[in-house]
Amino acid sequence: MTGPHMNPAIGVKSGAIVALRLFDIAYAIDLARAEALWAQRQGGGSSRSQLSATPAKAVAFDVPPVLLSLDAVPLHLDGNGLKAAATARLYDFGVVALALRIPVADCDWAAYTRLCNAAAQAIDGALWEELLGRVRRPLVQALHRPYDSGVQEDYLLAIVQQWSEPLKTAELEQRLDLVPLLSGDKRPLSEGARRELLRQRFSYYEDDLVVITWDRAFIVEPRGDSDVADVLEVANAQLLEQRYYDELLDDELPRMYDLVEQAQRARHWYAPRRFADLARRFHALVAEVTELTEKADNALQVTEDVYLARIYAAALELFRVHKIGAAVDRKLAIMRDTYTALYDEAAGRRGELMELAIIALIAMELVVAVLQLRGH
Repeated sequence: MTGPHMNPAIGVKSGAIVALRLFDIAYAIDLARAEALWAQRQGGGSSRSQLSATPAKAVAFDVPPVLLSLDAVPLHLDGNGLKAAATARLYDFGVVALALRIPVADCDWAAYTRLCNAAAQAIDGALWEELLGRVRRPLVQALHRPYDSGVQEDYLLAIVQQWSEPLKTAELEQRLDLVPLLSGDKRPLSEGARRELLRQRFSYYEDDLVVITWDRAFIVEPRGDSDVADVLEVANAQLLEQRYYDELLDDELPRMYDLVEQAQRARHWYAPRRFADLARRFHALVAEVTELTEKADNALQVTEDVYLARIYAAALELFRVHKIGAAVDRKLAIMRDTYTALYDEAAGRRGELMELAIIALIAMELVVAVLQLRGH
């Protein structure tokens, strides 16, 4: 797409900027328990998430996540003091998605772009950690095997609900330059880079638009639906979960090789037990990772809503969720082969010990028989 003809009269009459930060904080979260614990807080509000505009039979959460309301957060962006509404969404597979929503009204396009870029740069890790602490502390009893993984994902949503004048999608792409907003770069991009940045764009009605990139999305939704934003959040949660287990297995595989080598050096009569213990350990880890990754993969089912399904599939592809998931599956396959080999090795060693024991018993019987003959 060539550079659009800019029209300074076009602005954002109403919209929002939503900054997301996702954390993997536990093996699993008991959502019912989390709701009950949050309700005990003074003014603690929560609700089960569902897609607002899409029929349940077309798109549905496998286990609807819990949305928690937090106190508003003061921010200073682009020279302005603002208040951001804060929420936390809990997924049963252990992920928390924090969101800061900054309302925008009567803002020209250049100022809106600057505000988006300022939000991406100014909301730092310390603020996210402080918000995470507000969520985690009251919910400790709802966390199953809590941990600090250190793996995080962030994403920025630039949302427009109403323009300063009626604007159709085809007209919008010609009159507004989306690249500075989506890239965060102040320097002009090459034509190839611009095309790649705008490659994943979708429109269903003549006045809506979704453009997704690796770390940002631009959403024009005149009807005020949040379905696209929710789907992009789920895709980020799935990415986070796959990344966590990919890194976990990266650490576990070298340790596995070392443990197998140690077991092979064990004394012959102790080796079967060592092999069996290792096999059980690896089997438990494989079962755990498989359960959680499948739960994350099935977090959202998109069946009949073709438009939302295309956006969801494009996000999963763009975020490389399936590629990382395939890497996790390959590492799990190595571990499965390893624990199968360990079980076989343990069985073989036990068989050898049984044979030696039988031979020893036969030898003892022969010795006893010879001694008895000599006694006579």
